[in-house]
Amino acid sequence: MINRILIRIKIVQVLYSFYKNDEKSFTVAEKELFHSIEKTYDLYFHLLQLAVEITRFANLRIDARKNKLRPSPEDLNPNMRFVENSFVEQLSTNKQFTKYLTERGLSWSDYPEVIKRLYEQITASDFYAEYMNAPFVDYEVDKNLWKKIYKKIILQSEELDSSLEEQNIYWINDIELVVSFIIKTIKKFQLSAGAQQELLPMFRDEEDVSFAAKLLKNAISNCDEYRALIDKHTKNWELDRIAFMDIIIMQAALAELMEFPTIPVNVTLNEFIEIAKIYSTEKSGTFINGILDNIVGQLKKENKLIKVVMFNENKK
Repeated sequence: MINRILIRIKIVQVLYSFYKNDEKSFTVAEKELFHSIEKTYDLYFHLLQLAVEITRFANLRIDARKNKLRPSPEDLNPNMRFVENSFVEQLSTNKQFTKYLTERGLSWSDYPEVIKRLYEQITASDFYAEYMNAPFVDYEVDKNLWKKIYKKIILQSEELDSSLEEQNIYWINDIELVVSFIIKTIKKFQLSAGAQQELLPMFRDEEDVSFAAKLLKNAISNCDEYRALIDKHTKNWELDRIAFMDIIIMQAALAELMEFPTIPVNVTLNEFIEIAKIYSTEKSGTFINGILDNIVGQLKKENKLIKVVMFNENKK
């Protein structure tokens, strides 16, 4: 689940904190990096948990209406399609899912208003009405409903954003990417897998774990070399006018450019330019692109940038 795009983002965040704090400990920085990644994996399960909790809330609403003093025929014979959604039923019994939630103590019990508000937004949507009134639904239709809910309701919810920020400071910047992982997970679900359906692993493989540790180590240990390159190619700029985040992003990018010969130059540049657009100033993407492009040109002339062409390379 934790792909290299997210690893790069986490490393930039950890580097920024590393240089802003008085204590400069690589061991502490590395622990912080993997702790942050672990918290993102928690968020993946915590947001998946919303499907189960919202369905549970919907069931309670149905029971409450049935037990009214004077229930209507509709109260007594409700449309059960939403609460009997086959994807949610399968997820709720998933062995990996329930085990992880228990071990990590993840719960929405302290945030009933968030669940209630999300349910209200779902039931007010056009796609919910279409689903409930469709002449026929199957497993794929049930999955598609929840893909829409995550994309159109959960991802857009300001109440949820506020709740997640309150629950954990690591989560607020990860929501969009984690929701994309959840949608990918829903697509992969197969009814035949039952409770044994595999969820996404924290890391794709050990190579990505190594990538994270090595990139952080080189970004810190070779800081002077990278900062000298940045300084040389920004000599027409006053250093105090360059956003500190821009320097951190370029430092991390140079670590990847110079220490990972199998990653193409354009992949590294594109990924860190995108990070700059999100986490730094409005003009940072263009600025960083220009500076890194000049540095790459110099390194190539000096034969200091060695890249190996890898066939069937799918790592980003």
